[in-house]
Amino acid sequence: MEADALRLEEAGLDYRVAFARAADGVDWVLRIPRRPDAAAKRVAERRILELVAPRLSVAVPRWQVCTEELIAYRRLPGAPGLTLDARGEPVWHVEPSSAALAAALGRLIAELQSIDLDDARRAGVPARTVGEVRARWRRDLERVGAELEIAPALRARWEAWLSDDALWPEPAAFSHGELYAAHVLVDASVHIVGVLDWTTAEVGDPAIDFTYQHMMGSAAFEATVAAYLEAGGREHPHLAARCEALAAAAPLAYARFALESGDPQHRARAAAQLGAPSPSGAPG
Repeated sequence: MEADALRLEEAGLDYRVAFARAADGVDWVLRIPRRPDAAAKRVAERRILELVAPRLSVAVPRWQVCTEELIAYRRLPGAPGLTLDARGEPVWHVEPSSAALAAALGRLIAELQSIDLDDARRAGVPARTVGEVRARWRRDLERVGAELEIAPALRARWEAWLSDDALWPEPAAFSHGELYAAHVLVDASVHIVGVLDWTTAEVGDPAIDFTYQHMMGSAAFEATVAAYLEAGGREHPHLAARCEALAAAAPLAYARFALESGDPQHRARAAAQLGAPSPSGAPG
């Protein structure tokens, strides 16, 4: 490896990532698990990659090394639409409201949701019905509420979401789980040419992959939905409301992660997001 061609990315919750260039000029991505529980997820993620690679029109990582200490693969074409700077602030490399990116995401979601669910289950992909996803969120709320203080307004909003049958109406679909600009690689024309970080992919709530686009504003969201439908996707009832609710549940999802990780800094940040004072005094 060329020492002057090594760059470290610390933003990920589960992995440190290094970008390196080998002596033969080939660029590599090196993922180093932060915790044993992150390393344990690698088997499931590898199965997901083997499932999606031949079924998508975009590139996904093909791991050459896969151990408890290191995952390594040749760098994919394109560049991330979003990265984080040294302070953890977002740096956009495409316009957040880009019509081209919105359309490309819609087409990609249609491809993802066309993956046969029986194929996914046979590949060992985590699979839940939408009802089971709903029940998992309920369990998360109970677990988090038992260990951390939740602001009454947040709890009331989440209880209302989980109690509203209209927001949980349909069959499951295959989803990436965190489909947003940081995890997609684009070319100069803002075509998506690759997708990274498949740790959260599963069969479950089909609304999840639209959620980040909903956060980009109505124009970007509507353009994504239109491209998705044009590419053969199916209508999703109350999709905008479902995306809004999922975005509002982000502190709950992070709190679940914090408790699972056992990291006191993540726990303190989660407590701050839930509206409770940090017991350790650590910053939120």
